[in-house]
Amino acid sequence: MARIVFDLDGTLINSAPDIHCIANKVLEQEGCEGITLEQTHDFIGNGAAVLVTKLRKARGIADSEQARLLADLVARYDDAVELTLPYPGVLAALDNLKASGHKLGICTNKPIRPCRSVLTHLKMDHYFDTMWGGDSLPVHKPDPAPLHAAFAELGDGPQLYVGDSDVDAETGQRAGVPFMLYTEGYRKCPVEEMPHTVAFDNYVDFPKLVQDLLVAA
Repeated sequence: MARIVFDLDGTLINSAPDIHCIANKVLEQEGCEGITLEQTHDFIGNGAAVLVTKLRKARGIADSEQARLLADLVARYDDAVELTLPYPGVLAALDNLKASGHKLGICTNKPIRPCRSVLTHLKMDHYFDTMWGGDSLPVHKPDPAPLHAAFAELGDGPQLYVGDSDVDAETGQRAGVPFMLYTEGYRKCPVEEMPHTVAFDNYVDFPKLVQDLLVAA
């Protein structure tokens, strides 16, 4: 059976509405105009610190405010769960994969506490044998170290990585593992410009795609 590690935001769950909400609360506290949901999609992917940097630059807030605003955002992050939902077909696909004996993990740039919080809220945490967040190690994606760590905790077996972004594509490439690209998340560039083994736009056929890749390997 395979070891399958998933990115989280934009891959398994649509968390942008909640992140949009807390980002705008941070900006509102600074007396600044909020950002749009579309901008939120563009700002997600490289972790909370980069998100705050992009928020500051979008509203002309000084670099010296980075640490304070980051602390404000992170303090709100654990409770940012009410608007988040799994993408269609995700739960059925995870049920299928677990029933088939595959070992599943998470490797995300989201801080680990809100990662665990949202998965617990959605009753999805039981699917995963390991979870690695953007602050679990001194480095985060696209550095492949967290992905390697996730696979190591899952034991032996073929490796597959699933994500939605250019960051995930680079992480998979640098880790030297097959990358399955979910095209309906928060990617910022065309599919053809992202290195991937297979691309898919829904989770209905995802277990079959996994099986096909394992047979072909």
